[in-house]
Amino acid sequence: MKEKKLKIIDGKGTILGRLASYAAKEALKGEEIVILNCNEVIISGNKKATEDNFLKKRKRVGSSQKGPKHSRLAYRIVKRAIRGMLPEHRFGRGREAFKRIKCYNEAPKEFEEKEKIKIERKKPIKYSRVKEFSK
Repeated sequence: MKEKKLKIIDGKGTILGRLASYAAKEALKGEEIVILNCNEVIISGNKKATEDNFLKKRKRVGSSQKGPKHSRLAYRIVKRAIRGMLPEHRFGRGREAFKRIKCYNEAPKEFEEKEKIKIERKKPIKYSRVKEFSK
């Protein structure tokens, strides 16, 4: 039986778009992806514009509360960004790749001692953290 590779990514101080594209590529290759510290992920750009964008998305619910609904939880914000990087997340290989991705706000005990991947980039001048837009 083929053993699946597990990649643990530390999201602390990582830019959301770069993290999402890396996680999507690795999941499409067939690897299990675990992202820790989702509330410390950075969203680059003007904080006010980013906040307005999140508020606008959350107010757009549709008739009789049927959807689309945008979550306020930090790990779901990150997971939704990754979903946007996958090809057709509802069918085929995109769906299988999306199932291989797990996101956590803190590090569970089972992943604390394991080696983590850190995606290093220079911090942008204007940025905000995902936890500022979550509950």
